[in-house]
Amino acid sequence: MHTNTLLHPLALRRAEPADLPGIIKLLADTAEWLYSQGVRQWPRRGFGAERIVPLIEERVLFLLDDELRYLDPDEDAPPVATIALDDHADPEFWTLDDDPGAALYVHKLAVARPWSGSGLGDALLDWACATAHSAGLPWLRLDCAKANPRLQDYYRGRGFRHVRTVDLAHRASGALFERPSADVPTTAFRDLTAAELISAQAA
Repeated sequence: MHTNTLLHPLALRRAEPADLPGIIKLLADTAEWLYSQGVRQWPRRGFGAERIVPLIEERVLFLLDDELRYLDPDEDAPPVATIALDDHADPEFWTLDDDPGAALYVHKLAVARPWSGSGLGDALLDWACATAHSAGLPWLRLDCAKANPRLQDYYRGRGFRHVRTVDLAHRASGALFERPSADVPTTAFRDLTAAELISAQAA
């Protein structure tokens, strides 16, 4: 694990409307880096607010924060990472034969470049896997760039299997992967969403 995660405690929470500028910047920076690597998964300038605001409103977009940022509230501290997790199966990729309702789906997974190599992408995928398991669903699924074998190998190394590749001329993505859900422990960050779940169950 990168020393950042040892020196800077992290916490996972749901994104709020005030987080929008930081999220857009993180995704734009990630998209630009992907382009520098020859990957055309996302639009080069990232995503506009019209693509992110609905995720915030639906409460399915999550952020990793460096908790030390709260020691200096005047400092502009963008999120360390982001991930969207929902039950929205892309109808261009997942068919009725896939039983789309049997999974949660990962979108907008990005880690800020200063935190690259810290294992946070792995930890967020483990968290998503455990969340699917808690929801009683057998699968965690995602789609990624069909022309990026390195990224596909990364997902294979994290327990995903390649389902198939859907080759659509108007989309760079289309390599479909799924991983069995499981109660995977995550120690890289504090999960503040767990407290929300407990409160909802108690209510």
